[in-house]
Amino acid sequence: MQSTHNVQRLLDLFGTMCRIRAFETAALNAHKEGVVPGPLHVSIGQEGVATGVCLNLATEDRITSNHRGHGHAIAKGAGVQGMMRELFGRDGGHCRGKGGSMHIADFSVGMLGANGVVSGGIPIAVGAAQGLKMMRSSAIAVCFFGDGAINRGPFLEGLNWAALYQLPVLFICEDNGVSAFTATDTVTAGPGVMARAEALGVPGVSVDGNDVMAVDEAAARLVAEVRAGKGPRLLHARTFRITGHTSTDAAAWRDPASVEEAKTRDPIDRLAVVLAERGIAAADLDAVRKAAREEMDAAVADAKAAPWPQEAIAYEDVQDVGAVAYSGVSA
Repeated sequence: MQSTHNVQRLLDLFGTMCRIRAFETAALNAHKEGVVPGPLHVSIGQEGVATGVCLNLATEDRITSNHRGHGHAIAKGAGVQGMMRELFGRDGGHCRGKGGSMHIADFSVGMLGANGVVSGGIPIAVGAAQGLKMMRSSAIAVCFFGDGAINRGPFLEGLNWAALYQLPVLFICEDNGVSAFTATDTVTAGPGVMARAEALGVPGVSVDGNDVMAVDEAAARLVAEVRAGKGPRLLHARTFRITGHTSTDAAAWRDPASVEEAKTRDPIDRLAVVLAERGIAAADLDAVRKAAREEMDAAVADAKAAPWPQEAIAYEDVQDVGAVAYSGVSA
């Protein structure tokens, strides 16, 4: 990887990727202990995409995510203590312990929420972008989704609407080649996401998603174009998820050789090589990794000790007040 980045920028990218990896690893270990309810969708191996994109965003910019959204939330600035409590279903989670792994949101940093519905975040991001345009805001919306989402209706509807009204939205396709348990190319007709986006009038750029510097450079350019009022853009980031679809999936269906080959392209390790070439000592990089692990271990300990939410809050934050009243619980 050739880099024109300054060293501090590289260290920022490295630090965020290490924090995402440490969070995902700590969450997986907690799930194995049986203290995290429900399966987790982690993004180990995909850290370069969230990191390279979000480092180019301002706090007021909005993002939407998918079911694999921990990394996006961390890269956008969501607090890991609140995230871990949310995974544990505890009081003090970003969604008060009611959303869990697939529905983390933190409006204070522009994280509008992860989404358990494949492609569900696309129309939300487009709606947010339309609202920002109506308010004449300089902020933009960014939408993360997987390659499986391009075969669902909201992809067509979202990109069509965004292009028609020239909305300030950047679409990010994290293409790991797998739609849950199925190779995406076996269920996708035609040449894929780039051709579909361009057919709808949305220009796109394709990059190696495991090269965080390439993601950073491409995202910087596309974010600037969207912010300048040039309409929607799409970033296609080719990457690889090391783990199975969920924390309960051993991925026995996957070719072990492909996993081992992908590990040689690990985004964190690749950037570590570049940093070493730029004069950063291995001990300093190890210290960054260690600090990230300690931060997430502390978040796990905090979540384990946090209280469960009061039962009454289950009836708060709901839209149908009449249904709440009918239940006999005071709103």
